[in-house]
Amino acid sequence: MIETFFANALMCMAINIYHEARNESIIGQIAVGQVVMNRVADERFPNTVCEVVTQGKHYMTKDGTRYPVKDRCHFSWYCDGLGDAPRNSKAFTQSQEVAAMVLEGWTGTFLEGATHYHADYVFPTWAAHHTKIVKIDSHIFYRWD
Repeated sequence: MIETFFANALMCMAINIYHEARNESIIGQIAVGQVVMNRVADERFPNTVCEVVTQGKHYMTKDGTRYPVKDRCHFSWYCDGLGDAPRNSKAFTQSQEVAAMVLEGWTGTFLEGATHYHADYVFPTWAAHHTKIVKIDSHIFYRWD
């Protein structure tokens, strides 16, 4: 079950990198991880990796189980209604390695505090209100000033 992945920061970061950037370069994967860390450090977002990764609208079932509302999350994979368990073990292993690097502080400064990104084939309305920083692979990164 997906709750297993959200047991600790490493797994939360790894599953997010996997779903958001598994087909990107290592730098692109690091950048996705750095956005999570920048959000953790920003008071406008939750203050743990797992809370940032799962941020969005949720509903509770009668038995107390928490589920994300479809298409209402900060990271689209988390609430797209599809299965979240990694299917590509090699890519997930790499995501775990990148996540460990990010959590250990190896990130660089190329994102200049970016807290947002989107794929280059979508045009979210929020992008007009943020400072564009850089395009890496198929993601465009922004800072919320």
